[in-house]
Amino acid sequence: MTTTERTTGRSQDRRRPELAAFLRGRRARVTPQDVGMPGGPRRRTPGLRREEVAQLSGVGVTWYTWLEQGRPINASPQVLDAVARTLRLDLPEREHLYHLADVPFSPAHEDAGQSVRPEVQGVLDAVAPLPAVVYNGRFDLLATNAPYRALFILRPETRPHVPNALRTLFLAPDATCPLVHRETELPVMVATLRSSYGRHVGEPVWERFIGELAAASPYFAELWESGDVAPPGSRVKTFRCVETSGVLRMTSTSLSIDGMPECRIVVYSPADDDTRTHLACLGNEKSRP
Repeated sequence: MTTTERTTGRSQDRRRPELAAFLRGRRARVTPQDVGMPGGPRRRTPGLRREEVAQLSGVGVTWYTWLEQGRPINASPQVLDAVARTLRLDLPEREHLYHLADVPFSPAHEDAGQSVRPEVQGVLDAVAPLPAVVYNGRFDLLATNAPYRALFILRPETRPHVPNALRTLFLAPDATCPLVHRETELPVMVATLRSSYGRHVGEPVWERFIGELAAASPYFAELWESGDVAPPGSRVKTFRCVETSGVLRMTSTSLSIDGMPECRIVVYSPADDDTRTHLACLGNEKSRP
């Protein structure tokens, strides 16, 4: 073994106990209420439990436990960012986490891990004619298939924004909004947004998004001020479809994506035979991300 290899090994051995202590200390200072979870009457652990950090970060409990124990495991920037958001680390703390995990740190990108791999796009295209989309915690549209685009009548953004389902639904005129029961569906979407927001409080990209949408939509501002929280889940939603001149009742199903914490594939499947008939001719355009 060379001198360099021995020095590198000793450095990593010192970093691992520091990483373990750092994660335990930061976990202890975050309460369940901070991240929109019920506290419960019999909590002996100060702050969050390990399994709660793992769940909120979208990683396995065993993997996070090993990370907190300082075991020699590999951590990607995307996963470290997810853990940092859950533990509400500021920029210096996040950089410190990266150094302790021996991962190069780059603060320039506010939303690491938001690019969709070609195989994920392939899944969306393969489920057509079912509409399908990849959302992140803000309901940004990271990837879509042709039936989804036809259903939501997506238009190019006039500003340099990532296309966003909430922005589309809140700012669309009543006559062109694809949701039939907007008064019941939009409050659930905003409550779901808030459940993700608890892990991103103070982050510029999140605060800017919420501020801009609240300024543009008094209804969104009203719902946001209510403080309601809800997790993502399966629901039956009713859409009006301009392309087929029909009303579609569809069940939404969320699927997690390996390596993309807080992102999910949502597939809309028909809830009745009429909807199945309309879907057969929806969105026959060539697929694109």
